Amino acid sequence: MIKRYLVMLSVAAVFFALSANADVVLKDNSEILGKWKVDAESAKLDGEKKKVIVEWDFRDDGVLMSKATDVGGRTLEMNIPVQYRVEEGVIKKQVAPGREKFETCKVVEKTGSEMILKCPFLFYFLTKL
Repeated sequence: MIKRYLVMLSVAAVFFALSANADVVLKDNSEILGKWKVDAESAKLDGEKKKVIVEWDFRDDGVLMSKATDVGGRTLEMNIPVQYRVEEGVIKKQVAPGREKFETCKVVEKTGSEMILKCPFLFYFLTKL
């Protein structure tokens, strides 16, 4: 009896752990269209966040315009257009302009005007503008 209870408890714990970390599945790009401020980036979801001055504009024509501001550098502001699309519930975006390589970014959390993306190497914490 105790053994069966422990097995059921283990299965329930796994179920709740998986459901708590379930990614948000996007229907199409209409859920992300517009300008987003990238507040921070981090190697881990619950890790130390590095503040950045970046704005992403998901356009309806499949272009993600990234505007980065470097307050202490020589460039001051850089605008970088890359292609993106929403496919199978995730965002697929060009790694760099003109390259055929795309990376997959999953929406980990999306509530109101806040969104967290998990890309291959970083988590991005965004706020809708």
